Amino acid sequence: MSAAAQKTEFTVDPAGAPLRPISFGRTKVAIEHHDDGSIYLRPKAVLGDYPTRITDKLHYWAEHAPDRVFMAERSGEGWREVTYAQLLKTSRAIASALIARGLSADRPLMILSGNSVDHALMAFGAYYAGVPFCPVSPPYSLVSKDYSKLAYVIGLLTPGMIFADNGDLFARAITANVPGGTEVVVGRGSVPGHAVVSLADLSATPEDPRLDEINHAIGPDTIAKFLLTSGSTGKPKAVINTQRMLCANQVMLSETLAFLKDEPPVIVDWLPWNHTFGGNHNIGLTLFNGGSMYLDEGKPTPAGIEETVRNLREIAPTVYFNVPKGYESLLPYFRADPALRAKFFSRLHAMFFSGAGLSAHVWNELDAISVRETGGRVPMLTGLGATETAPFFMCVTPETSRSGHVGLPVRGNVAKLVPNNGKLEVRAKGPNVMPGYWRDDAMTAKAFDEEGFYKLGDALRPVDPNDLSAGFDFDGRITEDFKLGSGTWVSVGPLRAHFVAACAPLVRDVVVTGINREEVGALAVLDLDGCQLINPTLPFGDIAAAAHDPLVRAAFKERFDVFAAEATGSSNRILRAMLLDTPLLIDAGEVTDKGSVNQRAVLEHRAALVDVVYAEPPGPDVILAEVGKRR
Repeated sequence: MSAAAQKTEFTVDPAGAPLRPISFGRTKVAIEHHDDGSIYLRPKAVLGDYPTRITDKLHYWAEHAPDRVFMAERSGEGWREVTYAQLLKTSRAIASALIARGLSADRPLMILSGNSVDHALMAFGAYYAGVPFCPVSPPYSLVSKDYSKLAYVIGLLTPGMIFADNGDLFARAITANVPGGTEVVVGRGSVPGHAVVSLADLSATPEDPRLDEINHAIGPDTIAKFLLTSGSTGKPKAVINTQRMLCANQVMLSETLAFLKDEPPVIVDWLPWNHTFGGNHNIGLTLFNGGSMYLDEGKPTPAGIEETVRNLREIAPTVYFNVPKGYESLLPYFRADPALRAKFFSRLHAMFFSGAGLSAHVWNELDAISVRETGGRVPMLTGLGATETAPFFMCVTPETSRSGHVGLPVRGNVAKLVPNNGKLEVRAKGPNVMPGYWRDDAMTAKAFDEEGFYKLGDALRPVDPNDLSAGFDFDGRITEDFKLGSGTWVSVGPLRAHFVAACAPLVRDVVVTGINREEVGALAVLDLDGCQLINPTLPFGDIAAAAHDPLVRAAFKERFDVFAAEATGSSNRILRAMLLDTPLLIDAGEVTDKGSVNQRAVLEHRAALVDVVYAEPPGPDVILAEVGKRR
């Protein structure tokens, strides 16, 4: 990608361009104010009927569109495709194999590997048999140095079977952590010291004569899967996902994102299935709407984005899901490649992001490209959800969507807002909310209030305090906020978002410091792609070189000065910062496998570095803002 292509931006002003019209279910809510200050938001429309079990939709599409591709993955220059009819046949065979082995909630299937067709076949076999499965983050096996989280979840879940699509790749983690008597299934490869069964042999299992009876016995409360929380606040918890949660949530999705019913969705997707966005939201909406999912082995990284671009040159999505970094990584390619732009936007109904705020400059340029290609702005959507809500809970509308806005609860959900230290803490109730955490009664009890509402730990702020039907903005994580030594509360979430936006494209995230101190400080997590734009000669992937590079530091200070000058008080004024020059550590809990930064863990693990930030006189690594400088 040429430097010119990366720096040239579309100059079309999209502000006055119309939104592309799409089918969309807008929420109207009844608002209840209680004497204790709590507020209840109840959608007026009733949620439609949902199936009893997720495989009911597999049966439907295998009958009505048997030859349609459900899922495809790269195989050489072409694609390995699995149709709905093939998925049903293979699922029944694998289900029979799991039933024969007596797998259950107490002895579930554990999947160690990432997204793949073989992973999906195992998962749907488990769905069909009513056997819970748990997709585990691959970094627990491949990145972790001590396997502490993998060992913990194996102990928590006591799996009766382990699956890895590549035995060679996961052999070391399996050998170190999986008991010798636990059966291991692989798509290919081997595990020295372990007898393994091939997926091909498992898929050739004769159908159990009880299979239909067992499948029909699956009910709404049957555990479908366990999804692990990221462990950002401690050890991972296993979130129970029932059939009711998954099926109800998909009807919530299709009644809100109603364009999904206009034509079978086509998705090009990399989002990991061990997280609820990829594994519940996206696989589910593909299945429920008879769509096709093309697995993207790319990632929003310098090394991975080329593969995503390759796939998007071939497959035009009807709806596109990504994290903000993913959209930002695609922009240079959209600028440079007219054919890619045309293909991507040719039948795109909407885009959707989650996981973080989408920078204004990225959003504006995507709008500008969309206007150039289609004559209008393709809606960019977002919302609020959690692993514990399956995940769809709140959503914006095409007209109100913007970064930081989360909208209103979708039909089927009730949102409860509770006053908490000057903020409104949001809680959720609905058929998509988990019954609890597996084998953890204490944490389950803490997760719900006295009325059975799940406590997300997030705060919301009304767009218009006089009209709550206008929706809500995200107002940070309740558990991240802290007090300065003066007693002033610091609202970390909004401050974090403003800091990252002000320092774009250099900063990916920031750890806000200042607990019981006199002022707020920052440990900035650099965005190495953005640093490369400032100094293209930086060594690839070298965070230390970027953190100490004079050009990067000068560019950061320029932005930092402006940010500091715009502060309105001690709670949002950051005057000293350091650029972290070592990667955040997954084993220390500083960062999750999906890249989310754990503020508390970083502050605890790098307490000595925080002391350096506040040392007097400031050391050479500390960057001080000069208040009053503006661009």
